[in-house]
Amino acid sequence: MRIVNSIAAAAASVLAVALPLPAHADDYPTKPIHIVVPFAAGGAVDAVARIVGQALSDRVKQPVIVENKPGASSNIGMEAVAKAAPDGYTLLMASNGIATNNALFPTLAFDGRRDFTPVARIGYAPLVFVVPANSPYKTLAALIADAKANPGKLTYATAGNGTSGHLAGELFKSAAGIDALHVPYKGGAPAITDLLGERITFMPINPIEVLPNIKAGKLRALAVASDRRAPYLPDVPTAGEAGLPGFDALVWWGVVAPAKTPAPIVARLNDEIVKSLRDPAVAKRLEEAGVVITPQTPEQFGQFIATQTDLWTRVVKSAGIKPD
Repeated sequence: MRIVNSIAAAAASVLAVALPLPAHADDYPTKPIHIVVPFAAGGAVDAVARIVGQALSDRVKQPVIVENKPGASSNIGMEAVAKAAPDGYTLLMASNGIATNNALFPTLAFDGRRDFTPVARIGYAPLVFVVPANSPYKTLAALIADAKANPGKLTYATAGNGTSGHLAGELFKSAAGIDALHVPYKGGAPAITDLLGERITFMPINPIEVLPNIKAGKLRALAVASDRRAPYLPDVPTAGEAGLPGFDALVWWGVVAPAKTPAPIVARLNDEIVKSLRDPAVAKRLEEAGVVITPQTPEQFGQFIATQTDLWTRVVKSAGIKPD
């Protein structure tokens, strides 16, 4: 009996070493947290990450380091997080690419749904349809009517194939029942330049990129692609109000972690991020950056990502969109 007990004790000892200790949120974090931004510094995703990262750092009393890992349409940064240790110390500032890139790039080494754990949604910005100030189109309905009367006549610019503007443009064509020529550029800036120069008919774009031109009267906003008006463009109708009910196209942001990150850590992160978003000073900074704050639980955020993935996968396949 003593021999049996000794063997059992030894086996239990081996198992105790082999099995990972349970993760507890009460002693997390004990070292710096890294938030990977899969884009270059200076863009909207980077700005949101730095605002949220600083607020999170203040709450958990540990440094939160924002790391920019741009390249390959955000796939380099996303893959780095997908393959990171699931311990809560490497996070991803996720945006539309986590829901669209598997459809655009079928041979990716990671899966946007399988390889990440949703942590917290932060917010969104509805894309806005803009035309030059001298455009004859005063409303989205007028633009749609002309496009129907003259198939293929209108052109729309985007920052490139597979971008949020391109996907929104193709969804718009399908929803409105029109034909318009897509003109891809190598970035938003040259596309906006040609739109200002009236060489392009219209552009669906992240409002953060064109808000100064709208306020200066250089561009006219016809509609925001959301079911509610944008607080920073209160006089611009929604797509539904402008004659296209149900049309919704957003750029959005949220935090995800590698798959299998322990639930207590995910819950702690969600709690701290949501509390940060409720801080008036943090909320003001995000709203000034053009973010409509919409915090969600991990489960709600996961459902949102799944819905976005299904939607844009259908658009990509239907329109035959290929990345550059």
